[in-house]
Amino acid sequence: MNKADMVKELSSRLGCTQTESLHIINTWQEVIKDNLSQGNNIVLQGFGSFACWQQTERPARNPRTGKSCMIPSRVSVKFKPGKFLLQCLNKK
Repeated sequence: MNKADMVKELSSRLGCTQTESLHIINTWQEVIKDNLSQGNNIVLQGFGSFACWQQTERPARNPRTGKSCMIPSRVSVKFKPGKFLLQCLNKK
């Protein structure tokens, strides 16, 4: 499912226009981005949590040339699914 599919699904479930659904999704993305960029973790009870973590600098090798190099440290995001989401995904 991509963003356009999500907009259509959300608009049909909420009974609103696709423009309104797009605005909801864009606003949700902004809230997530703003909070993560401030170093805040986001916990959606039952669904999961988003957390920033610092990847350390590490050695690597260019597969084309075989030359060694260093990949610089960077901030990344981890998503940990919540208990309820995992239960729903694993129902048989």
